[in-house]
Amino acid sequence: MASSIQQVNMTEGSLLPKVIRFSLPLAATGVLQLLFNAADVIVVGKFAGATALAAVGATTALINLLVNAFMGISVGVNILVARYLGCREDERVRNSVHTAFALSLLLGIVVMIAGLTLSTPLLELMATPEDVLPLSSLYLRIYFIGIPGTIMYNFGAALLRAFGDTKRPMLFLTVSGIVNACLNLFFVIVCGMSVDGVAWATVISQYISLLLVVRCLCLSEGLSHLELRSIRLHKEEAVRMIQIGLPAGLQSTLFSVSNVLIQSSVNSFGASVVAANTAASSIEGFIYTAMNAVFHAAITFTSQNLGAGRIDRIKKVLGACIATVLMIGVPLNILCHFLGADLLSIYVSRSDPTFGSVIRDGVVRLHRIGCVYFLCGLMEVLCGMVRGLGRSWLPMFVTAVGACLSRIVWIYTIFRVNHTPEILYDSYPMSWILTLAMHGVCFFVIYRSYERKFAGKTSA
Repeated sequence: MASSIQQVNMTEGSLLPKVIRFSLPLAATGVLQLLFNAADVIVVGKFAGATALAAVGATTALINLLVNAFMGISVGVNILVARYLGCREDERVRNSVHTAFALSLLLGIVVMIAGLTLSTPLLELMATPEDVLPLSSLYLRIYFIGIPGTIMYNFGAALLRAFGDTKRPMLFLTVSGIVNACLNLFFVIVCGMSVDGVAWATVISQYISLLLVVRCLCLSEGLSHLELRSIRLHKEEAVRMIQIGLPAGLQSTLFSVSNVLIQSSVNSFGASVVAANTAASSIEGFIYTAMNAVFHAAITFTSQNLGAGRIDRIKKVLGACIATVLMIGVPLNILCHFLGADLLSIYVSRSDPTFGSVIRDGVVRLHRIGCVYFLCGLMEVLCGMVRGLGRSWLPMFVTAVGACLSRIVWIYTIFRVNHTPEILYDSYPMSWILTLAMHGVCFFVIYRSYERKFAGKTSA
């Protein structure tokens, strides 16, 4: 039965309740998506041992490096459709819906081929420990088979976000997340598989989430309706999606490059520290993903209001987004500080000989990074505001300097002199503070320019 996706009017009314209602389902969606990998990590850590845990963990930075550049184009889908909705350009909205799926299919195939071809050589370049490398390579070869499903799902979810619908993607990932967890246990415990089992579970789950979002859009009415026979690249919309979204993808890639360097440095401390870093990073990932929902809220609300000429509301959007990210991030950071060891113990079996060292080394990372992760959330909000104001390339350049370059300098200067995990982990909050300040300056300069441009045209 056909259903209508109710569009949220972001250009009128109180902002904070709308930002919260938009962000919370999206945060839950992101957390559920992260559970795909977390379930992999927990199952292999508990039932396949610390070596298998390290093998999965050693792939994370590389996956992000190969995927994020293309996944970021989904941000372009979100911004473009939201802006068209604000301007009431219905035909362009319809063209964008069908272009998004054609583009995501093409990008998914490209990333899959790149991942299958380059994963093993890049793992070797990252100095992945020899006892971990074969399992890491096996995990990646299977994982990238599911990448087309992942990218296409995220493009579909971006379309729903542009319309203000963040609840249905949450439901879709709930279903696929449950399937993923069940298949993990089945393949590893019942079938006796290792990292290959959790990889196949993830692949199957990725395609289930894709099928659900496609079904939703096909059955919807109005501007969000997807007609499979009409899926094709509309040149103007495709070019604009890439123009807007590619900088966001490259920005994520820059983060990934710096994280690859950090992962390589972590690898130098041996398998125990790699396993601890894997578990702690997985915990931090939940915090980041929850706060990152507000990044998407900042983009969508700013884009709609800019499209409608409501410049007077954009500073209010910033205030609402900052309040929301602090409401999410600060409690999670406190939880991370006081319950870090308990959370880490979920990832490693107590019977594992390295249990004690993994927990100890993991707590070091959580206290250095996890407890101040709200800084990253604030940084992402300001980045989203700048993107929503139509500046696609500027945040990428800011990130290149504030996050990527600063971390590289840190690794080859301060970390080289003080070769400890603690000093290595300090590169994260340092880069967040620097990038936050730079994004803040950019936002207020751009906002002032729009204020002058629209002077006398906005309503109170």
